[in-house]
Amino acid sequence: MFIRMLKLYETFQGTQVLSLRVGGPVAATLAPIINPNNLFIEGWHVEDSRSRTRLILLSKDIRDIIPQGIAIDDHEVLADEDDLVRLKDVLKLNFSLHGLKVTSQSGKNYGKVSDFAFETDNFYIQKIYVSQPVIRNFAGGTLSIDRSQIIEITNRRIVIEDPTERIKTGAPAASLAG
Repeated sequence: MFIRMLKLYETFQGTQVLSLRVGGPVAATLAPIINPNNLFIEGWHVEDSRSRTRLILLSKDIRDIIPQGIAIDDHEVLADEDDLVRLKDVLKLNFSLHGLKVTSQSGKNYGKVSDFAFETDNFYIQKIYVSQPVIRNFAGGTLSIDRSQIIEITNRRIVIEDPTERIKTGAPAASLAG
């Protein structure tokens, strides 16, 4: 049973993949396979512990995420890229969030994606974290952007909604009722 929680990709990279049948590690995560159309993590590129080959673990084959790693039924769920016909189009995109520029609709630059958080129960990316340029923010802070604020994603940038600003007025609005 999954507990709904967010997990940072940065802390998930290199996580052990544990086989319930073997009772130990069979692989380690390398990079996510992200569908840019819906920000769903379709699966993970993993390195097989035995052969050191690069295989794919589909998100649907993950039984649980535990403190020790990712629990799967068996090593057999790890697949070669050529065997995953339905995933071919997403794999061809070779999409990565890391390093993408983040701009608003009006063209304001917010920085570049430094990390993201995904839900461990459904593998949808919920938040992206943007490192801001030092010139804009002397502390060099990180900006958090919710998936609902994203308007467009391309191979070069993410476009977000312009933040709403309060209108400052000197007097309250006049009533039309009279």
